[in-house]
Amino acid sequence: MRHLAEDPPNRPRARLGRAAAAIAGSARNPDLRRAQLSFLAAWSAEWSFTVALGIVAYRDGGPTAVGLVGLLRMAPAAVLAPLLSPLADRGRRERVLVAVSLVRGIATGACAVVLALSGPVPLVYLLAVVSTMAATLYRPAHSALLPSLCRTGYELASANVVRGLLDSAASLIGPLLAAVLLGSTGVTSVFVLASVASLAAAGLVVGLKYDAPPRPAAEAPPPLLRSAVVGLRAVSRSSDLALIMGLAVVQTLTRGALTVLTVVIAIDLLDTGESGVGLLNAGLGAGAVLGSLGASLLVDTRRLGGWFAVGVALWGLPVALIAAVPQQAAALVLLAFVGVGNALIDLGGFTLLGRIAPDDVLARVFGVLESLVALSMGVGALAASYLVEGAGVRVTLVAVGALCPLCAVLSWPRLRRMDGSLDIRDRDIATLREVPMLGALPLPSIEQLARGAGRLEVPAGQVVFRQGDHAEHYYVIESGRVEVVGDGTVITTLGPGEGFGEVALVRQVPRTATVRTLDEVHLQSLQADRFRAVVLGFPPSARDAGTTVDSMLTRYAPRGDTDA
Repeated sequence: MRHLAEDPPNRPRARLGRAAAAIAGSARNPDLRRAQLSFLAAWSAEWSFTVALGIVAYRDGGPTAVGLVGLLRMAPAAVLAPLLSPLADRGRRERVLVAVSLVRGIATGACAVVLALSGPVPLVYLLAVVSTMAATLYRPAHSALLPSLCRTGYELASANVVRGLLDSAASLIGPLLAAVLLGSTGVTSVFVLASVASLAAAGLVVGLKYDAPPRPAAEAPPPLLRSAVVGLRAVSRSSDLALIMGLAVVQTLTRGALTVLTVVIAIDLLDTGESGVGLLNAGLGAGAVLGSLGASLLVDTRRLGGWFAVGVALWGLPVALIAAVPQQAAALVLLAFVGVGNALIDLGGFTLLGRIAPDDVLARVFGVLESLVALSMGVGALAASYLVEGAGVRVTLVAVGALCPLCAVLSWPRLRRMDGSLDIRDRDIATLREVPMLGALPLPSIEQLARGAGRLEVPAGQVVFRQGDHAEHYYVIESGRVEVVGDGTVITTLGPGEGFGEVALVRQVPRTATVRTLDEVHLQSLQADRFRAVVLGFPPSARDAGTTVDSMLTRYAPRGDTDA
């Protein structure tokens, strides 16, 4: 099939079709659908909770209190996120989602009770810390779960687009409902809303049914601290992961600053009152929804890194422009562009992390991200509050808004190189998918095979391996043809998209046939240990491998076992 770029007249229609297919894919898969709806409920709760807490803090102590509470919420979460995220790498990741959503629901419900009884405000802050610590574990577990529900990089990008759309919808729904409740019943009811949404997020992911990718067996799990260090090492050893994390820190510094600035802009700069805080956040959410719909048109893009950089830049530039046009309508439009940037970050950043980091440490890598996000949000909120007090709102808006665009420009060349390397891996995965027993593998597993695959060029008339040899590799043909010879008899001929060598690996016996090239052949070679761990460790592919071997032994044997 031709690439879309080769057919310019139909490209817009094709992109719309792919966008619709991306959304429909999440809707058709019942487990993916429930996981995505759980995310919508969880993040609607988070946004409404953030608005309500900002109002409580502003009433208690002005902009400085809003910043201090932001840091108070995020600092413990930043410490615990990488320490507890290994739990999601040890078992079923949806169980972590259930547990943290229950904790959040109970903690936010308790905030409502404290306010309804006119209890001490510091107790509300303490409960907010508990809720936020739980919230920082939700996204790493959810982000690590999504690849297990997908089979290709395109499907994962689609799932992240849909999740970005739901994240954007939550950033609109949560603040908008908060604004309505603040204008009608008061801040207590906003906490009740957040509690109910969190409990719904827990209920949606109870009992998901999917085959988890195989993970290395261990006699006893290592201590959480040592296990968390593995995630930190994975990030420190990969310059690509470190770059994405660094840009995420810059973006969330701005996001943390906005938790203070939206309150200050609404009440002090625009004089729109407390309900204006909810409206400004809803404006950001509206832009995020529109941005996510636009991002769905990019689901098949080969420029994830480039769009990620654009998203980072959009988190800053509109913020700086609010200082030049301090009017409510202009602020709503400019914050909507920030929401567009958020959608592009969800598409590019989370898909890139899911593709680059190994599955067995994926939740820990996302835990590191969540820790950095929590800490930088807290620092951003505190820094913004002091800047507002010392330099004024407009100077703060310009200073905060300049950071993201500058970092995006500096990172552009590296992000585009990252796109090129993933493009090559996608072609490798497409080749591996053509082999039936490998086609059943979920995306994390086949990524693991593609990441470790070797390259082999064999001239025409050469032997790849001989009957009786020790089996060390499985081979998939990229181009050219080979013939399989058993006991001196040509059994079959294989071509591009076909594999050979599995009989000896599955049965753990010497090679049962000789394979000789008919043309110059380009092969992907998979090491025996990696092949067995991935293919035989995943029940559907193990069944397919067993069926394939039995069929080949029956069909191709001239006098005994053969290998094809």
